[in-house]
Amino acid sequence: MIRPEQVKAGQIKTGQTKAAKPDGKPPAPEMSEGQRAYEARRAAKAGMSVDRWLEQKRRAEAAEAAERKRAATPAVAVKPPGLLKRLLDRAHKPL
Repeated sequence: MIRPEQVKAGQIKTGQTKAAKPDGKPPAPEMSEGQRAYEARRAAKAGMSVDRWLEQKRRAEAAEAAERKRAATPAVAVKPPGLLKRLLDRAHKPL
């Protein structure tokens, strides 16, 4: 059983959630050393820094997710014309 004294003394670390950065951006996901090296090679190939590359990648993923969400929403069905509208349309048609 974990006692509050142990947590205060630093003997046991509590699960801390990552808060947003002061600039309002969410924290970057943790990457392993191999993932970071892979992204560094891709960034070098594109001629930019790793941080800039990851930011661009994050923006592209967010835009793609927004596009999928927009495509998933159904279109609003058009309501058929009412009685008065149908009568007026028929009255305006030539004989």
